[in-house]
Amino acid sequence: MLNPVTAEFISQLQRLLPAAAFPELGDKYLTEPRGQYRGSAGLLVAPDSTAQVAQVITVAAAARISVVPYGGGTGLVGGQILPESTTGAPAPLILSLGRMRRIRACYPAENVLVAEAGVVLAEVQQSAADVDRLFPLSLASEGTAQIGGLLATNAGGINVLRYGMARDQVLGVEAVMADGRIFNGLQRLRKDNTGYDLRHLLIGSEGTLGIITAASLKLAPRPQSEGTALLTVDSPSAALKLLGRAKGLLGESISAFELISGQGLRFLTETHPQMRQPWSSPPNWSVLLHLGVSHGTGAEQAIETLFDQASDIILDGVIAQSAQQAQDLWSLRETIPLANRAIGAICSSDISLPLSEIAGFIEKMPHALARFGDIRINCFGHLGDGNLHYNLFPAEGAPASNYRDMRADLQAEVHRLTHELGGSVSAEHGVGRLKVADIARFGDPVKLQLMRQIKDTLDPQGIMNPGAVLPLRAA
Repeated sequence: MLNPVTAEFISQLQRLLPAAAFPELGDKYLTEPRGQYRGSAGLLVAPDSTAQVAQVITVAAAARISVVPYGGGTGLVGGQILPESTTGAPAPLILSLGRMRRIRACYPAENVLVAEAGVVLAEVQQSAADVDRLFPLSLASEGTAQIGGLLATNAGGINVLRYGMARDQVLGVEAVMADGRIFNGLQRLRKDNTGYDLRHLLIGSEGTLGIITAASLKLAPRPQSEGTALLTVDSPSAALKLLGRAKGLLGESISAFELISGQGLRFLTETHPQMRQPWSSPPNWSVLLHLGVSHGTGAEQAIETLFDQASDIILDGVIAQSAQQAQDLWSLRETIPLANRAIGAICSSDISLPLSEIAGFIEKMPHALARFGDIRINCFGHLGDGNLHYNLFPAEGAPASNYRDMRADLQAEVHRLTHELGGSVSAEHGVGRLKVADIARFGDPVKLQLMRQIKDTLDPQGIMNPGAVLPLRAA
């Protein structure tokens, strides 16, 4: 049984930590970007060192008070807040990592940078650029998202095709465990076969096993030439064919291969009319391609070669002629989620599928949803790694409230077909609290049992982010 935050508990922490560790509990700590949950909190604490985090967790464990870690607050599955409606879980201690903002070390010759959990992704990218290196993790919220949260959710982003997920960018982590012990795992080694890899256990665990406080991050060489193009195709199947052709021709130089639907571009026209688009009438399907090459042929020339050799697939296209033009093309892709939010989605799905199943999924899904009436679909995402954002919207002119009672059934239908085709209902945003029931429904029973055993072993009192990833234990 978890206990509520008490005056005695607060006084104990105040004796251990400086006044700066107790900022005002603003509304941002109780909300999340999609507005699906309203959080509760008994206390907000913001340590500025791993030692202080350990002190907080030690005291919380002794008092059996739940701890919800908070990074940049950009998560989309409710993992950063404990909803007021959650039964059996008193208002928690919210642990903000936002004051842990130090770049501890940088080793350009080793392509390694050591950053604390509260460092914002854009700051890590800039620190890498300052030593002529690249930190390739990149996503729309990089100006706010923090390293600790990105690793806790194993974030993806646009460069997974070439560089992998967040876990693939990490050599080691430092973490505070559920009893307050500090796991010192900040090694900078590429090879270390000394037993279980606890780094990968903690990455993606969403704060349910421990609190990541710092990480040794991999850097990469900066491309000497980069190129961006927006290419139109007649279908997702053609886009996948183009991906195969591009891989054969350009190899590992492809860092991003994004699928964009005409519906997404029409939403942009409606909500962001000031944004210039390359075509007066948006194509039904297009691909945003990004290359980065280190030597030899320039990226722009490589794209032109692809354009020539895939002329049977590409219907039309725009190749960026400057950094500004490239940024303008990427702005179209990065603004689509904002346009979605302005239109008002009924439900949004972050799914992944085997590449060979994507075209079939996109073709079958509208038929599976037809019984729900007129629904607009905006399907877009990271085609190169099989990650789709499949979002459903009201018919034009109809309020989202008309579909409120259908939401769960619509989401279930999308997830059902995803599962049938061998996909995952959680691709890059994590499980949080939003998808706990989905994981229970579609997950392998043995995997779920093992996850519960790991949770019970490392967090026997259940104080670490209760209700995230796994359901709360019955009281």
